[in-house]
Amino acid sequence: MPIQQPSNQIKLTNVSIVRLKKGGKRFEIACYKNKVQEWRNGVEKNQDDVLQISNVFMNVSKGEVAKSSDLKKAFGTTSVNDVVKEILEKGEVQVGEKERDHDLASLRREIATLVAEKCVDPGTQRPYPVGMIEKAMAEAGVSVKAGKNAKSQVAETLRLIQSNSTLPIQRARMRVRVVVPATDGERLQEQLLALAEKVEKEEKGETWETVMLIEPSRIRAINELLQKESKGKGRVETLTFAATADSS
Repeated sequence: MPIQQPSNQIKLTNVSIVRLKKGGKRFEIACYKNKVQEWRNGVEKNQDDVLQISNVFMNVSKGEVAKSSDLKKAFGTTSVNDVVKEILEKGEVQVGEKERDHDLASLRREIATLVAEKCVDPGTQRPYPVGMIEKAMAEAGVSVKAGKNAKSQVAETLRLIQSNSTLPIQRARMRVRVVVPATDGERLQEQLLALAEKVEKEEKGETWETVMLIEPSRIRAINELLQKESKGKGRVETLTFAATADSS
């Protein structure tokens, strides 16, 4: 006589599990890979396209479906749609070890690529290969955070490389042109040039114009100074976002 499977068990494969602990119990939903993040980012609007099956589980791996009484006790409702929505919004995505390692490696590479794009060797003013940045990250003990995107981790990664590795590195400078009326130039010249890492060109005529290398963070200070003192008649143009300077 064949063994009967319990009626509340459903087998699913190749899923991304989202888990939420509530009311002392664990609730899970089975989603398509990558769809959870699209839902949370607002890219995917259709809940049915996120779920592999529209149900709430106690354990997806075992195919154990949550009872209505458990949903009512934990969520105050037996509506599967309402419970699924809460789990989608608040739950924690479960990632397998191999997938996690792959995602972290990709994220690490992306961070290293961004650092390489934004930074240079102070001695040569030339960028480093991405591989050298990755080695410096390892030497500095950089720990990649899976829950944050690559861009948000660049500043901390650079700080750790500068303080904990042997690789000399600095942010590449931004090359900008500042143009103001000559009268404003006489008043603002000293303040503007104080914000420069290096002045490459300076011309005076009907307007005062300078091309200089600055730390990217100083573009805001220049803009604020021009708006306040030049009454809309001055301007700053970004010529190169990540400029390399002559080492001479």
